[in-house]
Amino acid sequence: MTAGSSIAAFVVGAAVSLVTSWVLVSRLERVAERLGLSEALLGMVAALAADAPEITASVTALAHHQRAVGAGVTIGSNVFNLAALLGLGAVVAGRIGLHRRVVVLGGTIALAIAAVCLLAVAGIIAAGTGLALVLVVLVPYGILLGARRSAIDRVGLPGAWSAWLAQAVAEEEIELEEAIRPRRGRPIDAVVALGALGVVVGASVAMEQGASALGVRYRIAEVVVGGLVLAAVTSLPNAVAAVYLARRGRGAAALSTALNSNAINVTAGLLLPATIVGLSTPSAPGLLVAGWYLGLTAVTLLLAYAFCGLHRSSGWAIIALYALFVAALLVAA
Repeated sequence: MTAGSSIAAFVVGAAVSLVTSWVLVSRLERVAERLGLSEALLGMVAALAADAPEITASVTALAHHQRAVGAGVTIGSNVFNLAALLGLGAVVAGRIGLHRRVVVLGGTIALAIAAVCLLAVAGIIAAGTGLALVLVVLVPYGILLGARRSAIDRVGLPGAWSAWLAQAVAEEEIELEEAIRPRRGRPIDAVVALGALGVVVGASVAMEQGASALGVRYRIAEVVVGGLVLAAVTSLPNAVAAVYLARRGRGAAALSTALNSNAINVTAGLLLPATIVGLSTPSAPGLLVAGWYLGLTAVTLLLAYAFCGLHRSSGWAIIALYALFVAALLVAA
């Protein structure tokens, strides 16, 4: 592949992927609305659809044994999501108000998944073990988001725990309701979503191959290609959506969107394919990306809990930490 064709593949693939992702997200949301999903589950569906470019680019890289690129896309996207969805969203909105129970509930799951990701990248646990651990956490969380209060009470937890969980789920519903409630879908929406998914997958494959070819040609480290270039480009749909919500005073939904997106990235974009083809050998740049993902998640959640949301100053702090991450990765690579 020549330099010109590589650039064309990357640019065209990125543009088509970004535009079509919007169609995919909107149509899947309508289908989920027709199925009567809760706001929280609807948010998870939206996050899964918006993650299609990241997941496809990562899986393509892993399938071509470009394991550093694949891991970089997934984990680098997660770091970018925190800066773009939450940091930039807070700067644009001035303040994103959040319920503390929502921060604790979603944050506990997010920290657990980020920790498992770091352990897998460090080679301490196998990818398959990491996938099992993530599913043990993520599946009950997904069930909880769609559960009614009566179902939570039947689990057998102490009364105070059941009441706290029910209240946390209710508050997450409140935060998401205005932001993502679409109109009721029709059968044609499912057809359009399926077609859009195919286009996104094809465009993301072309984008990943073009970026990887350019990286090889110009001797750019794989972790930089994945963790910075592809990570940022494939995450732009989420970033634009977050700024849109923040400008409309609906920035509270960004927390659930960011955390759900990151969880899905780790599960479907990294650990699942890595269970089949394996992860790259632990390296300093790879550990830096995974460690920064865990650290920035912890800092963001701490700020959100301490101030019952994120203020403009918190947003700038998160963005500054992402800028520091970019500099550190370029030096480490």
